[in-house]
Amino acid sequence: IAASLDGRTALQNGQSQWITGDAARDDGHVWRARTGAILTGSGTVLADDPRLDVRSVKTQRQPHVVIVDSDMQTPINAKLFTINNIVPQAIDTLARAIFIYKNAQNEAKQAALVAAGATVIELPNSAQSKHVDLRLMLQDLANREINEVHVEAGATLNGALIEANLVDEFLIYLAPKLLSAGRGMADFAPLKQLSDAVALEFVSVERIGEDLRIVARPLNRANFCRANF
Repeated sequence: IAASLDGRTALQNGQSQWITGDAARDDGHVWRARTGAILTGSGTVLADDPRLDVRSVKTQRQPHVVIVDSDMQTPINAKLFTINNIVPQAIDTLARAIFIYKNAQNEAKQAALVAAGATVIELPNSAQSKHVDLRLMLQDLANREINEVHVEAGATLNGALIEANLVDEFLIYLAPKLLSAGRGMADFAPLKQLSDAVALEFVSVERIGEDLRIVARPLNRANFCRANF
């Protein structure tokens, strides 16, 4: 997560580039390079059209891409589909996979996404739900030998992962800026009392350029995904 000091990841109008500085963004690519896959939501793909690749550091492979896209809204001309063709030739990168987890039925759109290079997987949360089962999704990724997932998503998916106890670690870059009203880090159900807060412990706090990098982990990790796989 990249945010202002008052916890805003974007202005109310959606503008978010760039809250943090160059050094923090470069450091974020170091973390991207170490992971097996980058996870995001269809809302982020639609709003930002990100490449979700490693550019600021040399890498021998690009992390796979995972999109939670219940209604298959991912455009077939999204930039993330073209990365295997535009990575600088000086970097000997291996082709990456793109996994789209969905719930809706749309054979024509699914065929188009597959033709664009995606693997489309249906994982409904339940027979009545319109959402993807996030726990089963992570289990499926583990079965595919992807054992570290780096999330770069909006507040909705971030909140859903937190509510489902599926976050092992938080990587947060805080810029020395105050944005007032805007979009937050994670949206989940309002708490009734402070004792219900998601309690974290700081692993490290470092200055990266003009920003702060905070690594934190949930205090009660026994209920989190790594313990359950």
